[in-house]
Amino acid sequence: MLLETIQNPTDLKKLTPAQLPLLAEEIREFLLQTVSETGGHLGSNLGAVELTLALHYCFSTPQDKLVWDVGHQAYTHKLLTGRRNRFATQRQYKGISGFPKRSESEHDAFGVGHSSTSISAALGMAVAGDLNHTKNRAIAVIGDGSLTGGIAFEGLNQAGHLKKNLIVVLNDNEMSISKNVGAFSAFISRKMTTRYFRDLKREMQCLLTNIPAFGKDILQFAKRAENSLKGFLTPGALFEALGFDYIGPLDGHDLTSLIDVFNGVRDYEGPLLVHVMTTKGKGYRPAEETPAKFHGVGAFDLSTGKTPAKAAALSYTEIFGRTLVDLAQQDPKIVAITAAMPDGTGLNFFSEALPDRFFDVGIAEQHGVCFAAGLAADGYKPVTAIYSTFMQRAYDQVFHDVCLQQLPVVIAMDRAGLVGDDGPTHHGVFDLSFLRHLPGLTIMAPKDENELRHMLKTALALNAPVALRYPRGAGYGVELDKDLQVLPTGKGELLREGSDLTIVAIGATVMPALQAAEVLASQGINAAVVNARFVKPLDAELILGQAYSTGRILTVEENALQGGFGSAILELLHDNNAAQIKVKRLGIPDQYIEQGPQAQLRKDVGIDAEGIETAAKEFMKN
Repeated sequence: MLLETIQNPTDLKKLTPAQLPLLAEEIREFLLQTVSETGGHLGSNLGAVELTLALHYCFSTPQDKLVWDVGHQAYTHKLLTGRRNRFATQRQYKGISGFPKRSESEHDAFGVGHSSTSISAALGMAVAGDLNHTKNRAIAVIGDGSLTGGIAFEGLNQAGHLKKNLIVVLNDNEMSISKNVGAFSAFISRKMTTRYFRDLKREMQCLLTNIPAFGKDILQFAKRAENSLKGFLTPGALFEALGFDYIGPLDGHDLTSLIDVFNGVRDYEGPLLVHVMTTKGKGYRPAEETPAKFHGVGAFDLSTGKTPAKAAALSYTEIFGRTLVDLAQQDPKIVAITAAMPDGTGLNFFSEALPDRFFDVGIAEQHGVCFAAGLAADGYKPVTAIYSTFMQRAYDQVFHDVCLQQLPVVIAMDRAGLVGDDGPTHHGVFDLSFLRHLPGLTIMAPKDENELRHMLKTALALNAPVALRYPRGAGYGVELDKDLQVLPTGKGELLREGSDLTIVAIGATVMPALQAAEVLASQGINAAVVNARFVKPLDAELILGQAYSTGRILTVEENALQGGFGSAILELLHDNNAAQIKVKRLGIPDQYIEQGPQAQLRKDVGIDAEGIETAAKEFMKN
């Protein structure tokens, strides 16, 4: 097999162009076999095989800087850069990352995981290369979806202004362009990249400029004609307006065309955008027919494309989505907003039931939150469902556009806490810390999927800014109440009485705390358990009462310890002259947590039932 001979990009360059299509097929077979067993981002990687081969065939990493946007299309890159033998460990516990990671390989020029960053990062590298007087190239590979992120346009704008040698490859797998236009444009683009054509163009410009009287007029006419033709035949007018030269669209699966173009632009002066058309899921029919399903997938049957049956309990995501539909059918003012994740957030149910009140803003979390604030300012009740890790991108909008103006926007943060296989870029373990200090923001987290339903109703009834966080994965299978109640704001519940210490837990840690308390009781330690429900405002009466009663408070959260829920408890005790109460905090330590199964990661940081039990016993001894 050709793939087995490739240990680094230098080995790839030893192959002839005629061998590359066979290598591409071997890579697709390898990806399908591996990802069907381990899970991962499949569709985007199948679509980027030829593009990746052409880039590594024409450029030389790590000298040339290849920056992948998001990074869930970089599996072929990993295979070509020495990680084939470890690839089965990708996204696995203690394995390699599912995304490019600087500490993993010298060929990973920039660590990624969140979208729209590649152009800015690659531009920084292009400027650094210019300051260092090197001839190395900086190449950003960005998908069309990532261009909806505002930072991508900020990077394009600056790059067009600086006129540095930056190549942006737009991997477009959504835009529909007819074969005739695409083929003709690809032909023209290949010719325009040759050194002969570029030199001829410069010479003609110089010649026309020096013709007395009417030379400049002819040149301006020629430029207008060229721009009009490009604007008519290609979608490049926008990029050229931003200061980029534009090439494309190219067939992203035609290796000959791609290699011709990339070889032609190696010495291109100034910012250049190469527009490449690819098919998401290329080569695997189930992924081509349902690309959204195979964007990120767990283990599946390769012969059928089907995944194993779901767990009996519904996921928090589905419970949220279906409950929101029920509430919105009763209240015409409720609207739903997502940032390119309708299925991932459960809002696909809302989009099907109430399409006129559903809005997908694309990968644009900042815009999504500000858009929601605008709706709220005009009397609507927007629910903005965004993963916790991506909500970090919209912090200023939560502060300035929502909380400062006290607008009733509900921020539903899915995937709060440790999310598993996608690792540190996707763990939602900072939201309590970066939201808790914002005035006027109510923050809550449910102990189970039934409480999530009541909290959603409560959030919509408060007529104020609310952040509601809940974990990834299945619920506990508890019975769901038919009638939803508005919970009293800032009131927790005492789930278990005790006299030796009080475990105060929030969200996904409440059930493990109850389990730990049962084990502790069998060992002679009588632990009370409080479901705090609200991080802000805290139930001061309940928590202080338990603190004075037992003398010890053990806090448990699936959030960073710095500035999180436990910190709020310490502040509460201090502000109420109860600093003598002994407190121990459990949560995410001051480090980034790598990928792995949620249960394993919770065990590692000591917030599962066993970890809580151990911490409680040590606390009692000390």
